[in-house]
Amino acid sequence: MFVDKAKIFVKGGDGGNGIVSYRREKYVPEGGPAGGDGGRGGDVIFRVDEGLRTLMDFRYQKHFKAKPGERGKVKNMHGANADDMIVRVPPGTTVVDEDTQEIIADMTRHGQEVVIARGGRGGRGNARFATVSNPAPDISENGEEGEERWVILELKVMADVGLVGFPSVGKSTLLSVVSAAQPKIGAYHFTTITPNLGVVDVGDGRSFVMADLPGLIEGAHSGVGLGHEFLRHVERTRVIIHVVDMAATDGRDPYEDWVKINEELKLYNAKLLERPQIIAANKMDMPESADNLELFKEQLAQNGDGLDHVIVPVSSLTKQGVQELVYKAMDVLDSLPEQLVVEEVKEVEERKVYRFEKQREDMTFTIHREDEIFVVESESIERYMKRINLTSYDAVMRFANMMRRIGVDAELRKAGAKDGDTVKVGYYTFEFFEGTDYVH
Repeated sequence: MFVDKAKIFVKGGDGGNGIVSYRREKYVPEGGPAGGDGGRGGDVIFRVDEGLRTLMDFRYQKHFKAKPGERGKVKNMHGANADDMIVRVPPGTTVVDEDTQEIIADMTRHGQEVVIARGGRGGRGNARFATVSNPAPDISENGEEGEERWVILELKVMADVGLVGFPSVGKSTLLSVVSAAQPKIGAYHFTTITPNLGVVDVGDGRSFVMADLPGLIEGAHSGVGLGHEFLRHVERTRVIIHVVDMAATDGRDPYEDWVKINEELKLYNAKLLERPQIIAANKMDMPESADNLELFKEQLAQNGDGLDHVIVPVSSLTKQGVQELVYKAMDVLDSLPEQLVVEEVKEVEERKVYRFEKQREDMTFTIHREDEIFVVESESIERYMKRINLTSYDAVMRFANMMRRIGVDAELRKAGAKDGDTVKVGYYTFEFFEGTDYVH
């Protein structure tokens, strides 16, 4: 089964917690704090493996979570960092964030690695908080939570040449003639429902990969028929061979077929029309094909876009013109630059770690009142609260001092807060005392 789209959940490992510990050694009086830092959580990394061809593995496993870092240890020993989780994906995989619909990565080269979800950093132990005024702090930090997100994986077939055209124009037969591929062939529409790949040996030491892609119909750009399931793969091909049924087997006009398919390509992605396109006039073994081809050329000259289109008459049945078509495709490929066709990926800024005491401008907050409770809302403050362990007196005092420094106390007073009023910050509630500290 060919699976070319999957939705999965990824989560970086949480950082390990720092600990509170003190030196307890003989003949070392007042040894001081010795709590170590927690280890860093593992990253979730996608790595391209050219041995994979589909996203089948993601049909059965949809959750990928890296391991958390170890908690800190006594005697100032650092907790171990967790190993990264490596997730193998086939070449041609595009990773899209489900929430923002932004492209995170375009995986094209074997061995290419991209960090999809970063692990959290470890929390600091109490040895890090020792100062002259507080030489034995009873405070430590929790590890930072790892990044988590739902992502959509889309596989776009990596092929040098893609065969496009209406259903039953002979694309699968042509691929079976020029390569060792054995696609399903039948006298009915949509015989091909998944892309088929074949290696074409030109005969002079050169070769290229050709893809037989599912047939298009009018309205495919909006999802009609196989729609996007087909057009997704056309974006990867460097050269397009447009197969046209010159025998008009289904009663359609060859020139109108050519126009409609190009219109679908344009509506889906206008850049597709910039790709080199070779017209394969197929089924030339049929009696009426020669006259239809002449008419096709006349219509192309009268109503075309002024470009000099390359037309190669072929017959997949008798193999007439097939070798010429292969040579022509190879020559066009040789004239193109080697780089792969990839998506435009926005550069993601490196994640910065803000120390709240120094980066006060980032500690924005709002205050509103719900009945008798004053609610302080701030993503930055809530992230800080997740890091600090509010079960000790030193931690509560540190939190209260931080709230005073960034101006929360002053704004609460302006909002009418008085001694004994309840203040809610995140999941925690505090009693407010004017001019003094919070009480947890």
